[in-house]
Amino acid sequence: MRMRSSNPVLKRAMKSGQGVGYGQPQYGYQQPYGQPGYQQSYDQYGYQQGYGQPGYPQPGYQQPPMAPAGGRPVTIDDVVMRTGFTLGTVVVFAVLTYFLTWSNPALGMGLAFVGAIGALVLGLVIGFKGSTNPALILAYAGLEGLFVGGFSAILESQLAMAGISGGAKGSLVLPAVMGTLFVAGTMLALYKFKIIRVTNTFIKVVSAAAIGFLALILVNFVASFFVDGGLGLRAASPLGLIVSLVAILIAAAVLAIDFKQVDEAIEAGLPEKFSWQLAFGLTVTLVWLYIEILRLIWILKSMFAE
Repeated sequence: MRMRSSNPVLKRAMKSGQGVGYGQPQYGYQQPYGQPGYQQSYDQYGYQQGYGQPGYPQPGYQQPPMAPAGGRPVTIDDVVMRTGFTLGTVVVFAVLTYFLTWSNPALGMGLAFVGAIGALVLGLVIGFKGSTNPALILAYAGLEGLFVGGFSAILESQLAMAGISGGAKGSLVLPAVMGTLFVAGTMLALYKFKIIRVTNTFIKVVSAAAIGFLALILVNFVASFFVDGGLGLRAASPLGLIVSLVAILIAAAVLAIDFKQVDEAIEAGLPEKFSWQLAFGLTVTLVWLYIEILRLIWILKSMFAE
């Protein structure tokens, strides 16, 4: 029985027969169409036995499963390693941009802008094409790092310039990193212990919420060109606080869907190369979660400054 996936990339892979049991026989040979299955067998003297002779087929014997097209099946270790590579790339570029922004704000802001636009464009290309190209995915991670590092330093410098207590290097980044790890670990535990069940309904609701949130943020961004602060959705205000909390909840729910997709890929026996696509999805969600937690802390510090 075929497993149904919510991920369009995994769906295409399953339909194209890139997993064990999807489009190919499970064994190491392919039977011609319309012909009965057979395997060669030999008697104890090494002579080949004819069809229908004793010993055909060998009872209790099966040939080992064939590796899926494109290489060996993906494992959880593959996904963990690739995710480590992508997140490590994000961290390296983020650290460099972070300290550069503190020393040269104009250059740092420029790099953050380039990273934001570049990551958006490249991320859409990777997502819609379902690319498993490591170079593209690592390039995306580097661009995300430029944005994350620059944006983090910009928010911290705003607190410092406003004379808010705690507005210094690391005042937002460290608690945001810890918050991201805590939320990710909590969601993994809730998913593994089946406290949260990622059903089709769950996926539809969360996907609709994520799309709606993105559309609302885009409207706020466009409005900001005409009105200072736009609709006020990202400002240091009660409304901005609520929006950030909602965003964190949606990002956490998307993370549960990412975990489900990893399990689906492993169960389907998709090739090892798909670990890059899974790592890409996890990286996108974790970076989004970090940004929202960072903004939430910034709002709290700005609203309740001493």
